[in-house]
Amino acid sequence: MSAPDLRDRPGTVPAFAPILAVIAAITYATFLLEHFLSPDLDRVNGYVSELSAADQPFHLVYSSGDFITGVLAITVAGTALVTLRRRRWAVAGWIFLALFGLCAIGDAVFPLDCAPSLETRCALLERTDRLSFSHSFHAVTSSLVITFGVAALLSLSIAARRYGWWPALARWGWLLALVETVAALSTLVAMLLGRWLGIIQRVQISILCLGLLVIAWALYEDRRRARGSTGGAASVRERAPL
Repeated sequence: MSAPDLRDRPGTVPAFAPILAVIAAITYATFLLEHFLSPDLDRVNGYVSELSAADQPFHLVYSSGDFITGVLAITVAGTALVTLRRRRWAVAGWIFLALFGLCAIGDAVFPLDCAPSLETRCALLERTDRLSFSHSFHAVTSSLVITFGVAALLSLSIAARRYGWWPALARWGWLLALVETVAALSTLVAMLLGRWLGIIQRVQISILCLGLLVIAWALYEDRRRARGSTGGAASVRERAPL
């Protein structure tokens, strides 16, 4: 009896990589703290980014969450690129994940100046384009976070299905990417209507958090499968007759 052939597997990442992906999902969900730290902000119609606006009292909490998520996502992606097999769709997925992390850092480095849904003065300044470059550029980084997050999930899902890797990503990655895309398109409708933008954005971030958890689970499953295969092969060798 021979050991399972692992040559077609993607390989395994170090143990810290799935853990970092889980932590990234948690730190990206700092908006959940708004119920305790920022109860005055409009959770239905206001931007999630208003939580980290420079003039808000707890902006460093939310900005730190984005920054940490970005650093961890880049670390996980870089580790995967270095340690796993390099197949086209997989490489694209990890690069997109790194770009997602870079733009999450951009969200933290270029915050809004103020909260338009909370302050009339801020809303007026925003309409007349009299706020800082950071305030304007934040819309770019936020849009790219969603774009690269969807691209990462979709690419890794395609890799999982095409190469027979990562069952969790094969099953859930494409679905999360699809739902995230629908939510992103819904924000355009919400912006035109001027309603429900806050709810939709919070759904978007929640989906990306789930995506990071699915990535973490996929990487962990590969490590567990590899350990099981190695253990099984060792048992076979021990029982083999001389």
